Amino acid sequence: MDQRIDYMKAGHGAYGAMLGLEKYLSTCGLEPSLLHLIKLRVSQINGCAFCLDMHWKDLRALGETEQRLYGLDAWEESPYYTERERAAFLWAEAVTNVHEGHVPDEVYEKVKSVFNERELADLTLAIATINSWNRLSIAGRTTPGLYQPAKNVAAHK
Repeated sequence: MDQRIDYMKAGHGAYGAMLGLEKYLSTCGLEPSLLHLIKLRVSQINGCAFCLDMHWKDLRALGETEQRLYGLDAWEESPYYTERERAAFLWAEAVTNVHEGHVPDEVYEKVKSVFNERELADLTLAIATINSWNRLSIAGRTTPGLYQPAKNVAAHK
């Protein structure tokens, strides 16, 4: 498939605003591996090939294991994730699939027992941001496979 939209050229201002969100998220205090796992999980739900490729590579650059990456789609049945990661995945799925019954109180209660209010706000912003990136990439048919992790991703190890 050919790329439809080059957002860096056609929507430079909006693209820059999205990068501003990413800059904030990279300094918000949430673990880089958790942020990338959330981005990968949401991209699985949304079927975004470009973002799947990107965040898989970023997670590998951070030292994430293949086993945890392959098991992510079945995280509820996989024993390799922490309670904090499980809560984040639960929240990510509820926020991403908001059309399936909003975000249930039971999910919120579970998540707030693991994340403080600021962390939960940042986690929600990260989920909203990757959902936006997924929609931009899918609509614009951003070409997967070309992304290479930045050197600073590997430095977060």
